[in-house]
Amino acid sequence: MPARPGRIALPVVVVLLVFVGGWLADARIVAAAPMWQAQSAVAGPSTLEEAPQGQMPKEAPAQAAPPKGAPPQGTPPQGTPPRPPPGPPPPPRGLRIFLDCVNAYCDDDFFRSEIAFVDHVRDRRDADVHVLVTAQDTGGGGRDYSIALIGLGRFDKVDHTLHYVSKNTDTEDATRRGLVSTVKLGLVRYVADTPAGGELQITHRRTALPGAPAAGSRDPWNFWVFRTNLRGGGSGETSRTSVNLSGGLSANRVTEAWKILTSANGSYSESDYTFPEGDSFSSLSRSWSGSALIVKSLGAHWAAGGQGSASSSTYLNQKLKVRAAPAIEYNLYPYSESTRKQLTFNYAVGLNRFNYLEPSIFDKLGETLMDQTLTVSLDLRQPWGTTSTSFEASQFLNNLSKNRLVLYSSLDVRLFKGFSVSAWGSVSRIRNQLYLPKGEATNEEVLVRQRQLATSYDYYLSLGFSYSFGSIFNNVVNSRFNGFGY
Repeated sequence: MPARPGRIALPVVVVLLVFVGGWLADARIVAAAPMWQAQSAVAGPSTLEEAPQGQMPKEAPAQAAPPKGAPPQGTPPQGTPPRPPPGPPPPPRGLRIFLDCVNAYCDDDFFRSEIAFVDHVRDRRDADVHVLVTAQDTGGGGRDYSIALIGLGRFDKVDHTLHYVSKNTDTEDATRRGLVSTVKLGLVRYVADTPAGGELQITHRRTALPGAPAAGSRDPWNFWVFRTNLRGGGSGETSRTSVNLSGGLSANRVTEAWKILTSANGSYSESDYTFPEGDSFSSLSRSWSGSALIVKSLGAHWAAGGQGSASSSTYLNQKLKVRAAPAIEYNLYPYSESTRKQLTFNYAVGLNRFNYLEPSIFDKLGETLMDQTLTVSLDLRQPWGTTSTSFEASQFLNNLSKNRLVLYSSLDVRLFKGFSVSAWGSVSRIRNQLYLPKGEATNEEVLVRQRQLATSYDYYLSLGFSYSFGSIFNNVVNSRFNGFGY
């Protein structure tokens, strides 16, 4: 009986499904083989070994244990020198500071002896902290010291600024002790991360009873500060004697809103010379001056004010000079940053009255003149060094050809480790010597500079450099033989 088509097709379909399933299983096993090999390369010998195509992998026989007494697997062959154990990490070193006093006096020996828990180095490139000290005068006659602690190296961008204000009655020793105490306080945050941090102790010296009013809350003088001084001296030898006397007084009041400065000064100087031939010559110089300055703060960048002055000088042939000049000033930087940087533009218009001791070169015994003055000043005190530059242009308004241009600059810059360059000087173009007396100066007056001489310019210039190398440390203080001429 012939088979029906449906019964023949069913076995054929089953056979095809079995064949296709076996082919897919072989493909999965072959694709997985590289994965097993990669795992065995990382994890060690595999417990599976690859089966022939078409079969599942079978378990590999267990490896035989190493003989008793044999070195464990991974031990280098005999005769190979053992690898030395890693050494201990280098111990942390102490804090290194570079003390840099720009326009302030710092007793270097005193600083090194009092701040002994750090290493003092000679160049800022070897330091962890650059201690930059700048100062400016206060209205009370003291000094405001700005102490910038600039982090370097491992303390990069860890900066801090402190202030110390000395009084006008402080001695030099009191000032240096106050500075040292303030610098110590600022260094604590850096020393805490060094071995010396565990050796520091913090003490508090109470200076007022709890609840006592703060110092300076009441000022009976209302910020006014008065000062007077008188000084005299003399010197002599076989052919020369000289005496001099000078004195002055001042009254100043400085607040954030107002600045008032007044002063009066006088001087007298006489020198007598005896020549080998028996002749003699006397040089006499007298001068006095008084001035007042009033300035009103107009914000962080502007100020306005005026100055009045009166003076007399035999050197300048001026029996009396009186001047009144209102002025305005702009600072590119805020005035609060003046200890580190400032760029000011000051413009003044003045009224002057001159009375001469002798007729001037224009045959005048007196005259009244208007003038104008523009002064541009740049002062920078930065970690790389300091610079101060000013340019002044002045002229008489009735005759613009009578003018004066003055350029002054000073520079002290560290170019690279241990090497610094310094320069300072001034140059002037002079066209306004209206006060010069008629007639020629005698040889004696020229030699002793008893009177101002005619000139169209003046200048002075100084250049220098210094280079230091060797040990970076600067800790030791040894005062032996200090007065022996070294």
